[in-house]
Amino acid sequence: MCGIAGTYLWPDGGPLTDRLTKTLAHRGPDGSGRYEHSAGPGSVHLGHRRLSIIDLSETGAQPMVLDGLALSYNGELYNAPELRAELSAAGVRFRGTSDTEVLLQAWRRWGTDCLPKLRGMFAFALFEEGTGELFLVRDQLGIKPLFFVQRNGGVAFASELKALAGELGGSLQVDNAALIASLLYYWVPDSRCAYQGAEKLQPGTWLRCRPDGQVDRGRFWSLREIAEEGAAFDGEVDLHAVIAESTAKHLLSDVPVATFLSGGLDSSYLTALAARSQPGISAYTIGFRAEDAKFEAMPDDLKYARIVAGQFGVDLHEIEIAPQVLDLLPKMTYHLDEPIGDPAAINSFLICSAAREAGVKVMLSGMGADELFAGYRKHLANLIALRYHKVPGAVRRPVESIVDRLPVASAKRGYRSVRFAKRFLSFAGLPEETAFRRSYTMYDRAELLGLVNPDLAADVDSVLTEHADTYNDQALDDFVNRMCLADSRMFLPGLNLTYTDRSTMAASTEVRTPFVDVEVVRAAFKIPGSKKIVGRAGKVALKNAALNILPSEIVHRPKGLFSAPLRAWMSRDLAPLVREVVNEGVLVSSGFLQREALQRMVAEDAAGQEDRGKHLWHVLTLEYWYRNAMSGAGAK
Repeated sequence: MCGIAGTYLWPDGGPLTDRLTKTLAHRGPDGSGRYEHSAGPGSVHLGHRRLSIIDLSETGAQPMVLDGLALSYNGELYNAPELRAELSAAGVRFRGTSDTEVLLQAWRRWGTDCLPKLRGMFAFALFEEGTGELFLVRDQLGIKPLFFVQRNGGVAFASELKALAGELGGSLQVDNAALIASLLYYWVPDSRCAYQGAEKLQPGTWLRCRPDGQVDRGRFWSLREIAEEGAAFDGEVDLHAVIAESTAKHLLSDVPVATFLSGGLDSSYLTALAARSQPGISAYTIGFRAEDAKFEAMPDDLKYARIVAGQFGVDLHEIEIAPQVLDLLPKMTYHLDEPIGDPAAINSFLICSAAREAGVKVMLSGMGADELFAGYRKHLANLIALRYHKVPGAVRRPVESIVDRLPVASAKRGYRSVRFAKRFLSFAGLPEETAFRRSYTMYDRAELLGLVNPDLAADVDSVLTEHADTYNDQALDDFVNRMCLADSRMFLPGLNLTYTDRSTMAASTEVRTPFVDVEVVRAAFKIPGSKKIVGRAGKVALKNAALNILPSEIVHRPKGLFSAPLRAWMSRDLAPLVREVVNEGVLVSSGFLQREALQRMVAEDAAGQEDRGKHLWHVLTLEYWYRNAMSGAGAK
């Protein structure tokens, strides 16, 4: 796992590449490297920061050059041993044991045809000295990031947007539509970028830069096609075998590997499988201050994490999350690159920081299981909403009136059931795509229009249309799998994989996601939605698989949340900052957000009338991001 950066046909590309690479030092504190070569009328420069995981020797150093090919690579190939064996059988001789060399030799033999063969997480830049062409490539599911800027036939790229924004900030303008998207989702979708002129390379695609200044794009893997192929499958899937195999492959490492262990199904399943392969493996779990957990009505996840650790001989490390939120908020905003309003990023950063101090560089996460196997409450809620449509209005209206008047919190605690009921009624009567969007996003159209500058109405509609287009871009008859596909294309890469990459790499730690694996994904979409949600239970197919190794009390426990006591923080630690941002912040003074709308939001939350904690947290993250952007893009 590393950080990559570089330039192609870019004026002063060498010095710029050095500066971009330096900004990524936290992604690779174990070493650095540079490569340069002529390319058409200009030159190419590749930079690299190394986090040594496999082949710790110099034979794994990058950029790696071999037979006229140069590679700067960020990622891990979990099928590198199989590819190495196939290439060796064809006469290829390897000088080291790194997966970097396997990738380079695979490209030398097969070119872009090697890409569908790759199983792992990766983003890389590969230069062909013979043709003078540069390729940028990103993995199938968008686990690893790659940002780039095109200008006058040249390209500059980096693993993190902050590097490009910090160096090119004077010429990069904030993209208002992307910020509106972040308000809607509390993250910026992969299809958009917070700065105009900058792009994210899309999952499963490549970009080819030619010495004549032309740029080509290609796709080597499609999640939609995988889902549609899965829908045609008529057979049984041994899901446990698929997940066990993926977990074993994700343990490939020359340094110690540990796990996240929240005590929930996903992390417990992976930890149990990992412990079977590596007895005594370490795991890290979190707890919160008692008063915060009580206010939030959070389940006692630590109890379940201890059960799993005890049963499988796991060395469990418990970390209490009682952070200095006022100090961490600007730090995390910087590291997350774009405005992301999920406080779980703080948890990931603090866990990985503790693991790194203990000498752990690699951790496994249960990320992705909820998206693939219908584990979120919204999935069940949207199914229930289909039935709610059939309830006569004369029955619905009195119920809705009563729920509308109920408070979501008192001075001492929040009421989760009331929050859920209000949330459900906000979308239960809407058409499918709109209901799905409203079940997990922050605002409806009218609320968004009332929150932002009226001149941005067209951008609001563009963002909403994009969601509809993405959701409807499929030919699935299965409602549950339609939701899973939409989440896997938008929510997973846009939020969960993004904050996981940035927050954990900020602590110089690699996180691997065995559920977000091409073979697990293929298996997941072969399973019909009727086996994912059964009755009022979600993620049933995964639970049945996990029963092969986990006790029933873990598999069937109430769903936990890898989140934070947000409402407790907002009501205490962050209350003065909220007042400052709402009344005097740059979002308001610039005219991007409407002060009156924010003030109403604060009042509703303070009165316990509505749950606006997540909305206001994201306004704070957006405020800090916007301050940095206005004072010099990407400034720390």
